[in-house]
Amino acid sequence: MASVADALATAEGLLKTAGIDSPRRDARLLLGSVMGWPTPMVAMRTDVLLMPDQEYLFKTLIDQRVQRRPVSQILGRRGFWTLDLTVTGDTLDPRPDSETVIEAVLDHQSDRTSRFNILDLGVGTGCLLLALLSEYPAAVGVGVDISPEALAVARSNAAQCGVAERARFVHSRWGDALAGMTFDIIVSNPPYIPDDEIDGLEPEVSLWEPRLALAGGPDGLNCYRDIMPHAATLLAPAGIVVFEVGMGQASDVARIGQESGLSLLDIRKDMAGIERCVSFHS
Repeated sequence: MASVADALATAEGLLKTAGIDSPRRDARLLLGSVMGWPTPMVAMRTDVLLMPDQEYLFKTLIDQRVQRRPVSQILGRRGFWTLDLTVTGDTLDPRPDSETVIEAVLDHQSDRTSRFNILDLGVGTGCLLLALLSEYPAAVGVGVDISPEALAVARSNAAQCGVAERARFVHSRWGDALAGMTFDIIVSNPPYIPDDEIDGLEPEVSLWEPRLALAGGPDGLNCYRDIMPHAATLLAPAGIVVFEVGMGQASDVARIGQESGLSLLDIRKDMAGIERCVSFHS
């Protein structure tokens, strides 16, 4: 039987050879899940021996990571904002960059007691909608997605987060199924990668995340062109619309929104200093 120290050393070597940027962190995360330990404990109990079934399972998980499958998909979960969300290969992996959208909404709609009606266009895991529902306890929300599989993940996450009674999920192409409805807060993290750049992304994205949730057309802006007219029609008076955008796209998205009748509120940078979020009002 291998010790934790030996298992980690072998795993780190395999991950490093596979080109993983964070072999030590990933090996500890995966071994912690096998052992049922918090990740910091892995570094503190290096003399513990793995049972044969634990050793086999750890090897299986490392083999998946060597194939560049994202850790979140291997573990089936990902932390976002204050939530712990289920993640599958049918959804984008929620990223810290997207938390910029939540920060922008909270700044622009500061009354946490209001019964806001929230819409998330392209809901995926539900990360944006569910984070907002957790911050606005009186709010209700609708999550829209073209992928039935993604909607199933979002519904499951809503139940896990305790907000299922305040969330509804709709199979639709953007706002096509929402005629006559209005929303105080509209958020979206649509596909924004130019089609010919997808194959050049890191393998964790290009090989394992759904292309439907990545491909934004020749210039990456097609979905914004499609969404803006819906957003302008669905937005309630005094409402806000907040989009996540790709690097270098903020000014173009601002222009598209203004051409659709929305008024620009601001452009916000993420923690890396990249313009990540464009906000509008009615």
